[in-house]
Amino acid sequence: MVQGRHDIVTGEQDRRRGGGDPDDVAGLVERLPEILADRIRAPGPGRLPSSIEPGEPDGRLVERFESIAEAVPLDAPDAVADDDLQVAADELEALEHEVSQLRRSMFDAIDAIEAELTARYRDGEAHVEDLLTAQADDA
Repeated sequence: MVQGRHDIVTGEQDRRRGGGDPDDVAGLVERLPEILADRIRAPGPGRLPSSIEPGEPDGRLVERFESIAEAVPLDAPDAVADDDLQVAADELEALEHEVSQLRRSMFDAIDAIEAELTARYRDGEAHVEDLLTAQADDA
């Protein structure tokens, strides 16, 4: 969400710098597929969650995002001055970096856990049969 909003804000800035009229919201809307297309595939292994359902986002990061988003409403970008658009772009970029660092640290922890599990099974400290037996007992 943060990166998409940042891309839209910077897309509007680029449009204005290129001579686009701030009142031409349709011009921004027409460019949305182009603006958002370069973020379709993120780098990395592309892990998919196997059974975790996301809840409603909340917390400090969501509050920061909502505060920034309120300053630049997507349905009325023409109501935002160039300076305010720059402030929002800077804040969104900083928030995106923070979210990326948090996500990276989570994936580092997951990688460490996976490596430890792999080592335990490889070295014979853990056995697949024990896991299957435990699952059967829980059923």
